[in-house]
Amino acid sequence: MPLKPVHRGWDPRHWVSLSPFGLGHLKPNNFYEVFRAFSENRDQLNYAYKILNDGVCDGCALGTTGMRDWTIKGVHLCNIRLRLLRLNTMPALNPEVLQDIEALKQKSSADLRELGRIPFPMLRRKGENHFSRIQWEDALDHIGVRIRATEPEKLGVYVTSRGIPNETYYTVQKAVRAMGSNNIDNAARICHSPSTVALKEAIGVGATTCSYKDLIGTDVIVFVGSNPAVNQPVMMKYLYYAKKAGTKIIMVNPYREPAMDKYWIPSDPESALFGTRITDTFYQVVPGGDIAFLSGTLRHIIEHNWLDNAFIQDHTDGFEEVKQKVLSTPWEDFEKGSGLTRTDMLEFALTLFKAHRGILVWSMGVTQNTRGEDTVHAVVNLALSRGFLGQEGSGLMPIRGHSGVQGGAEMGAYTNALPGGLPFTPEHRASLSEKWQFQVPEQSGLSAPEMLTEGMDVLWSIGGNFLEVLPDPQGVEALLSKVPLRVHQDIFLTSQMLVEGEEVLILPATTRYEIPGGVTETSTERRVIFSPEIEGPRIEEARWEGQVFLEVAKRVRPELSPQLTYSHMGALREEISKVIPMYAGIEKLQRKGDSFQYGGSMLCRGGTCPTPDGKAHFKALNLPERTLPEGAFSLVTRRGKQFNSMVHEHIDPVNKAPREAILISHFDAEQLGLKKGDPVRVHNAHGELLGTAFPCDLKRGGLQVHWPEGNVLLDPNKHSPRARIPAYKEAYAYLEKRA
Repeated sequence: MPLKPVHRGWDPRHWVSLSPFGLGHLKPNNFYEVFRAFSENRDQLNYAYKILNDGVCDGCALGTTGMRDWTIKGVHLCNIRLRLLRLNTMPALNPEVLQDIEALKQKSSADLRELGRIPFPMLRRKGENHFSRIQWEDALDHIGVRIRATEPEKLGVYVTSRGIPNETYYTVQKAVRAMGSNNIDNAARICHSPSTVALKEAIGVGATTCSYKDLIGTDVIVFVGSNPAVNQPVMMKYLYYAKKAGTKIIMVNPYREPAMDKYWIPSDPESALFGTRITDTFYQVVPGGDIAFLSGTLRHIIEHNWLDNAFIQDHTDGFEEVKQKVLSTPWEDFEKGSGLTRTDMLEFALTLFKAHRGILVWSMGVTQNTRGEDTVHAVVNLALSRGFLGQEGSGLMPIRGHSGVQGGAEMGAYTNALPGGLPFTPEHRASLSEKWQFQVPEQSGLSAPEMLTEGMDVLWSIGGNFLEVLPDPQGVEALLSKVPLRVHQDIFLTSQMLVEGEEVLILPATTRYEIPGGVTETSTERRVIFSPEIEGPRIEEARWEGQVFLEVAKRVRPELSPQLTYSHMGALREEISKVIPMYAGIEKLQRKGDSFQYGGSMLCRGGTCPTPDGKAHFKALNLPERTLPEGAFSLVTRRGKQFNSMVHEHIDPVNKAPREAILISHFDAEQLGLKKGDPVRVHNAHGELLGTAFPCDLKRGGLQVHWPEGNVLLDPNKHSPRARIPAYKEAYAYLEKRA
């Protein structure tokens, strides 16, 4: 039930305009997406419908069962899921295209995907311009021989987030550790690892503390560095109902994101017809200005005694140090650091004071910089000051953009954490070794970028594309070419597979809907959801990645075969429930709709946290010291019409920005004499990007470029200090007009 009544009738106060279906407005055409999906999957319409109706969404991590969820009534389906649908239904590619790799290199990533599914294992040796078919058993033997011939620390494994279920993450990391290596990394680290680090320090858990139902009817929802309209569009329906229940929505972001201002919910007649005004107030900070803005707001709360003093006294520690820090910081520093005024911060503080309950939501705009962990602490500090923890309608929500990342971290597919998210200590390694009945290696593992720079003898990637997700693509390509054996297991071709090396082995993977016995995923609200196997066409030689890793590990360590064998998927989930106690109940999930929330609907209930002292912890923070060279702009990367690095459209339907667009403020564009579409060059010490000017409602002094195209401008050595997440949101560059 919602916290406040949701207005039953239509409410013109929230309408965008009387123009039906948003005609004349910039908006995503969600109805078009339905017809597009119908046309694109017309050769497998029955199977496509079964996936939508029975499967668990392989898009973002909000989580569904079929086209329903556990929070609101009605159809729950977003355009990201519709775009990903074809990846599950398309047939195998024509093997003849694999005979000319140079021709394949001329194709875009989207073109490579559209060729079809990888049909069978393939091997390419140095000097060859083609891939040759290889039998599965020969491929597995070959990998096993190469791993046995090298040192364990020279084996590196990366797992993407693309539809990867919990069972895959768990078996892969277990197999890697059975082979003697801790070099296991996954996509969660380059999204929310600073959130995990900071939240565990502050409140003892690394996940969202509340549920989606808490969004509907809470007093205020604050988005910091997060744009769900683009990255988690299914969430917009929650926000629509939240608005109808009287919730105030605030956004802290350098860009006034158009779809967070006005949105059309296709499955609701009112919103579909007249649109919904989503965000009540935008606070446009400078890039990297979140700590200053949030800390300045906290100073107002302290000075006006708008604190929840009882909560702070009974359930927190460290407040006095934070109080002393913010009160001793000059207002000029908060204003300069945030790009906003003292009055702006007072307005925000007053909104929080008037709210009895509130939820703070953040994403990669907060985490992907050199102060990622501290920025999360700044969010937590603000929430704790108002007691927004452990009660209905309140909480901390690091919203996940991919369906696999929450579980990926918790299954132990991390270099510096064990299953359950446990720290990599001797005690936890010993306990896990006893449960697994083999020794967990002691040497700390490497992150994916470190695997490349350190140099692996065997580098194995499940999905993903290092060329597109890491800074310095040219440098990454050079490092990939030096790896003696690269193994890529995926459902379609990617550009990194085409990089020449001593040996490149490609293995065909199953989708989550093809895995025998069904699998599970974990949503942003900590809901572990069963995704059944769905009857339909199959790529004959595609194999589940988890089984492939287990088979290779048995070849490397045959004496561990009993520990690496599961009679059925249920037996695997039984082990997960024993190794990861918070996942107890996963072994009971068997059919569509089965789910449970680990920790219940709320963590830190009543303010009691799973920390050693049972309290939440404030952290005193220094403001970032960032200065730009003369004439330079702050630069961050952004997403368009895409899912992760998979670009779906050249032009973003939300703001009509093409992929080559360089987003710049109207003020800066006018100062430089730039008009929309003018050719420009953006450059710095790391590279250059040729594009076109796109004046928009962006904070002056900043530029935004699309990711992954903008990775050429990023410093590969810049990352957050502890989670070591690349600084995708922290760079500077110069801009000049081209002739």
